[in-house]
Amino acid sequence: MTSQTNVKFAKTPVLNIGYEEHGDPLGFPVMLLHGFPYDIRSFDGVVPPLVEAGHRVIVPYLRGYGATTFLDPDAPRMAEQAAIGQDIVDLAEALNIDRLVLAGFDWGLRAACIASILHPEMVAGFVAIGGYSVQDTVNKESPAPAFREARMWYQWYFNTEQGRVGLEENRRDIIRHLWETWAPTWKYTDEAFNRSAPSFDNPDFVDIVVHSYRHRHINAPGEDRFIEVERKLAEGPPVTVPSIVLRGGDSGLGAPSEDPSEDERNFTNLVARRLVAKAGHDLPVQRPDAVSTALLELL
Repeated sequence: MTSQTNVKFAKTPVLNIGYEEHGDPLGFPVMLLHGFPYDIRSFDGVVPPLVEAGHRVIVPYLRGYGATTFLDPDAPRMAEQAAIGQDIVDLAEALNIDRLVLAGFDWGLRAACIASILHPEMVAGFVAIGGYSVQDTVNKESPAPAFREARMWYQWYFNTEQGRVGLEENRRDIIRHLWETWAPTWKYTDEAFNRSAPSFDNPDFVDIVVHSYRHRHINAPGEDRFIEVERKLAEGPPVTVPSIVLRGGDSGLGAPSEDPSEDERNFTNLVARRLVAKAGHDLPVQRPDAVSTALLELL
């Protein structure tokens, strides 16, 4: 579990969410959302310019990470996309936030997309790090080309019992490998990795990760309360709130397209689209300036 001493907690209907808060508590709120396999330390470089500009910055641990825990010890540990999106809405409500700006990558990107789609009245702006990330978890997917399937090896691995055991026993080795694979031009120090590594010791981490990757490939059931939400998301509804899309130019998951048409279609209020040089999949780590600049533009 996290050893941070400045973690606050907010109870939602399902979770006790651990989060860090920075800046003026009366400032306009900004929520920064990490992904798999990262944690809130990914945004350490993004926070200072936002605080300097007078904003309230909230950086939560997603379910299964760091200080965030389930209220019910017997509740099934599920993490379908609709649940993670709802967690963000629930956290904002628990903190009495009516309007906020979001930024997220990987799982955090997906959660922010879903919150923006389902509750546009809540989201004043959105920095989408990686583009549109909503999944179709209702209809069976077609096999992708081999090079794309190969990049997703970890997802297929987690869909096996061997993968579950491997993540349980070798989680830090797997996570460090993914970090380096997804940001091949960046050199991670042991010190940087060790600041985040305790977050992956959360007792729910393995179950949450395994369920997420099995559910998205229709190999595990989701929660009954989200059946209709997942059906709606399967239609690929666009994000309508003011958005800036950032894509890492050095992502190990593939170079971003120069063609903006996909992002223009998925973000109907697209303020800007930027290909960010010298940034891997975890763009906020390598180019925090690009993220804070985009957020300040929307704010």
